[in-house]
Amino acid sequence: MSLKIVLVRHGDDPPDDRVVTYAVQNGFEPVIYRPFKGDKLPVPGADVAGSVVYGGPFNVFEEDKHPFLYQEASWIRACMAKNIPLLGLCQGAQQIARVLGAEVGPYDKPVHEFGYYPISPTPEGREFLPETLLMTQAHFHTFAIPEGAVHLASSPLYPNQAFRHGARTYGFQFHPECTIEGFRRWQSTPWAAFGKPGAQSKVEQDALMLDADARQADWFYGFLTKLFGTAT
Repeated sequence: MSLKIVLVRHGDDPPDDRVVTYAVQNGFEPVIYRPFKGDKLPVPGADVAGSVVYGGPFNVFEEDKHPFLYQEASWIRACMAKNIPLLGLCQGAQQIARVLGAEVGPYDKPVHEFGYYPISPTPEGREFLPETLLMTQAHFHTFAIPEGAVHLASSPLYPNQAFRHGARTYGFQFHPECTIEGFRRWQSTPWAAFGKPGAQSKVEQDALMLDADARQADWFYGFLTKLFGTAT
């Protein structure tokens, strides 16, 4: 039986991020679903070794406007109920937080994180993140830490950057899956937040990305190893 990592996507970026790379290199089959385009998520079975819910442009509290979010919430609940390793990235983290009953939405000040920002561990998060690292960011919404979850990381602009619920469910506001090539695409999109409060300029981003990307990659691949293990 081929073990799968189910990837729930909210855009049409090519499958060249670090989660896909990790899955392929470690014997998993990465299976992509795009519910926003009509894909139907399955009932998670014994062949599902884990799942990642990616970032995207959708407000997670607008389920009536975007009904596919109900389906994704059911998927999140099913993964947690079956103790399937689950990671939410940016919008995905907000979706997990909302499923767990936490408030999600715009921050109380109109500030963007777009670029590479320092993420630091909380006292409870030092095993998760031993040191402050620059991490890729692209957001202006946030989540409250769900009741019963462990607050793992923060940044100067957004205090809630990562949490763990139970042993196998994680939410990250940041984007360690995003490579330099992926971020270059983000820089050229219409939604790039250049000029918005808090956002870095392209010059600042380009100056930070090489060093930030390598260290971020090392940390994230180590995290994925602990979360998903290997299929071989």
